[in-house]
Amino acid sequence: VTVGEPLMVLEIESRTASLVVVGSRGLGAFSGLLLGSTAVHLAAHGRCPVLVVRGRPKPTGPVLLAVDGSPAGERAVEFAFAEATMRGADLLALHVWNTWSERAYEGPGDPLNMVVDIDRLREEEQRLLDDTLSPWQTRYPQVTVERRLVRSRIRPALIEASHDAQLVVAGARGRGGFTGLLLGSVSQALLHHAHCPVAVIRGNE
Repeated sequence: VTVGEPLMVLEIESRTASLVVVGSRGLGAFSGLLLGSTAVHLAAHGRCPVLVVRGRPKPTGPVLLAVDGSPAGERAVEFAFAEATMRGADLLALHVWNTWSERAYEGPGDPLNMVVDIDRLREEEQRLLDDTLSPWQTRYPQVTVERRLVRSRIRPALIEASHDAQLVVAGARGRGGFTGLLLGSVSQALLHHAHCPVAVIRGNE
């Protein structure tokens, strides 16, 4: 038993832990809140992966990996493959894209006046998905992987996919996240609305 302010103690302990597991709502959470302050704080500030248990964990279904190409996302890929191996589960690698992606406007010119080449963008997003997964599939040949590329709104698509998953794994902050933010909008949405436990993985920042 450690005496101290819970958030501070857990954050300190996370510096030497391989994983921190917390419930989605603490003892002091108000009934109207979807997620307790402890879970949000640790997901943003923890020094190791943070697993937030939402509802009753399911023993079946794939590990759902949110692929986004970010530095934190790369560590999330490693974590997801390791979890799928340990659980004996399949891995569903889901990359959601849309025409508001920052990749749609890479290159010279005023983004407001550019016409998005949907076919080119789809090919680039597929390449990102393939390049992200290929090295890890070589390292974990025993994991059955489904690569899924979806053009949609990112947060609703991931939340919907979590219905059938036993775990969602996401980076703390995606490619489009502001530097000052420790927790991106996608990981926050999953923490609040996913239908299964959520693992949030920080990069090396």
